[in-house]
Amino acid sequence: MLALIVFLPLAAFLAILLGSPARLTAIGAAALNLGLALYAAATWHCPCWGVFSVPVLAKPAINLAFGFPDGMSAVMVLLTAIVTLAAVLSGKAPEGRETLYYGSSLLLSCGALGAFAATDMFFFYAFHELALIPTFLMIGILGRGERRAAAWKITIYLGLGSIVLLAGLVWLAGLTGTFDMSKMADAGRIDPVAQKGIAGLLIVGFGTLVSLFPFHSWAAPAYASAPAPIAMLHAGVLKKFGLYGLLRLAIPLVPDGLEAWLNPLLLLLLGNILWVGYVTVSQKRLDLMLGNSSVMHMGYIFLAVAALIAFPENPLARSAAIVLMFAHGISIALLFGLADRIERSTGSIDLADLGGLGKSAPALAFMFGIAAMASIGLPGLANFAGEVLVFLAAFKSYDGTSGLGPVQITCILSIWGVVISAVYMLRAYRNIFQGPAGTLTCSAPDITITDRIPALLLIVVLLAVGLYPNILLNLLK
Repeated sequence: MLALIVFLPLAAFLAILLGSPARLTAIGAAALNLGLALYAAATWHCPCWGVFSVPVLAKPAINLAFGFPDGMSAVMVLLTAIVTLAAVLSGKAPEGRETLYYGSSLLLSCGALGAFAATDMFFFYAFHELALIPTFLMIGILGRGERRAAAWKITIYLGLGSIVLLAGLVWLAGLTGTFDMSKMADAGRIDPVAQKGIAGLLIVGFGTLVSLFPFHSWAAPAYASAPAPIAMLHAGVLKKFGLYGLLRLAIPLVPDGLEAWLNPLLLLLLGNILWVGYVTVSQKRLDLMLGNSSVMHMGYIFLAVAALIAFPENPLARSAAIVLMFAHGISIALLFGLADRIERSTGSIDLADLGGLGKSAPALAFMFGIAAMASIGLPGLANFAGEVLVFLAAFKSYDGTSGLGPVQITCILSIWGVVISAVYMLRAYRNIFQGPAGTLTCSAPDITITDRIPALLLIVVLLAVGLYPNILLNLLK
């Protein structure tokens, strides 16, 4: 049953190649997959979602296998399905490029779904690599600005990161004697020296894919150049693969090795929050600001991961990381979708060229305001729930008698990032929607009914999780 969710986007992609209407096929497949993903998330304990496995190679044993080892996989599959539907509904395909535009979006979705649902480490890795192909093609062919340079940069960075990651995964599989991720923990405790080496490779490999500082410089130019669906799917979904991998593989299998790298990891995540945060403040274009903002907020999820590394029995850290991954995925997808709509309405996303857009496009201003408030962490929206859980997780094991530890000190410093987020988001909102209207914005059309549908879908999700986080937390039990 789970294989149907994974391969439905691929089937729709093949149907488009054979002549099926591209937009209608993509929307139909994405809508159907969202319905299946909602049902899967609500019933992931059910035996009907048990491991689906097809042998591919006997020695070493490699199986095309999918399953829900726990609620984290169900949440990530649900996130992918929601953003996929919003992505294919958003944006506008260039004339004559509908097959590439919608087919690439579906192929990226298939890769993300396969990575999050795979229980075999070979296909866990392979599906992620599959998703990088349409990312490169869409940025290089249909992107804007310095699209070819951005396409090559993201390919080189993520390619090198994937090679480092592959070395760590192969080393891990060699020591455990299996590619089956559910059986790896049964192979016995790995030698601490080997753990440190594997953990270092996984942090660099997964960290590059997540845009962990200082391996982050590929992200903002790539998202700024990418067409809207690719920016939404990659920043909102695929970039969470590295964090998912740390939670799924690294923390359970090499905890001692990760603990040895804890202090460097804390410094790097502060680089995401503070250094990249100030870089974001300095941006003059909305797309680059959102790209850097996405990189900055990865630091908070890494803080939850660090809290779990430092205190393995921490009951909040894992849930905090997953909730914030989900919340960030929805909010950044919404922001990129609306940024594309602003560019189509005005012809520019330079903050200096915009202003007063709220007068001619009040619905767009309202929706962008909600997305901006979610990114800042306004109470009542999903990001607030995730960030509060992260901060609580950092102090969950705090012992006042022994003073502040590295995780607590990092948490205190990272709170300044909330102020930084408010500065760049509120400034962007003011520059775009308030003040006197310019020549580009005075007669700009408001967001259409068609474009409101994906935005409202994402806003409803942000409100639902923000007002009642147990929607997700109950799935993680």
